[in-house]
Amino acid sequence: MILETIRRMDKVLLLCLLCLAGIGIATLYAALHQGDIGLWQRQNLYWLLGIIIMFGLCFVPLRILALACWPMFLFALLCLVLVPLIGDTQMGAQRWLNLGLFNIQPSELMKWALVLILAQWFASREANSLKNLLPPALMMILPTLLIIKQPDLGTALVLLLAGGVMLMAAGLRWRWFGLGVMVALVSMPLLWLNMHAYQKQRILSFLDPQSDPLGSGYHVIQSAIAIGSGGLFGKGYLQGTQNRLHFLPEQHTDFIFAVLAEEGGLIVSLILFVLYGVLLFQLLSIAERASTRFSSLLCLGITTIFALYMCINIGMVSGLLPVVGVPLPFISYGGSALITLLAALGIAMRVGIESHDRIPWQRPGSPFA
Repeated sequence: MILETIRRMDKVLLLCLLCLAGIGIATLYAALHQGDIGLWQRQNLYWLLGIIIMFGLCFVPLRILALACWPMFLFALLCLVLVPLIGDTQMGAQRWLNLGLFNIQPSELMKWALVLILAQWFASREANSLKNLLPPALMMILPTLLIIKQPDLGTALVLLLAGGVMLMAAGLRWRWFGLGVMVALVSMPLLWLNMHAYQKQRILSFLDPQSDPLGSGYHVIQSAIAIGSGGLFGKGYLQGTQNRLHFLPEQHTDFIFAVLAEEGGLIVSLILFVLYGVLLFQLLSIAERASTRFSSLLCLGITTIFALYMCINIGMVSGLLPVVGVPLPFISYGGSALITLLAALGIAMRVGIESHDRIPWQRPGSPFA
């Protein structure tokens, strides 16, 4: 059974992940300055732990994950409730829980818990009635409000968009979708009034970065300089001046793509885009050939979050989107994000493993059939 599971693992996904790991580890080493080598070593440990978890989840039947969805969701929700009470504050945001040996970011757990519980909810239901839509809407709105309070608009946006895509895939009627868009638009002034001053300034600086070049527009301006100065072939590994001379802020987390583009140029950036494209294509292929509605929706939700991470991060670093706290998958520094991404990839590979044939416990009419 173990050998059969290994044989059925998606080799293209594994090869793609190996390439992304190499690029991520090398780019992070370049982004960190000499005194921060401990962070690079810690990230390598996160990679090791995440890969162990990923391969472990490849052997967990999806029926077990479906049964565990409510405990996982409630645990993630409890952690979000605890953040404003006992959470650690870093860089002006209260997003982490200190567990002694390490910190966890509950919002990262919630994204995947929400995907799992929405897939289980719509495994035997259609998103075509208020009775079927109200509970998942509450599942989306409550954690989103708690995440906005931290504040973390980037993660809240990913949560809502991923949930929206899953609702559409579950059969949400267009008139309900239109109503949701209208409610969101009407709520914009209220959201603006409740945003922090620095968040408002980020949006204004997105529209005109030169309005505050040494303040809220500094990140985008320096990032654009780094990306543009890389040219076609880049300045060379460990030769990026924007990074090495400390002009580029948050160079190892949210703005690490600027480091890669400056040192590797357009060529390395395109290689990264191709790897991401292959990753998304393989995940969509797994979702399409999944043997159950539950596993198909689950893999679609995972694919959506990966795509949102990539598009939002690269968009904000390039000045195409406002600056929000969304990491670049497998490249940015961060334990919670990396481990949960690898765990999600393990679940997706499990979907692919089970899609080869029908599993005996999948009975017609069951939530998993």
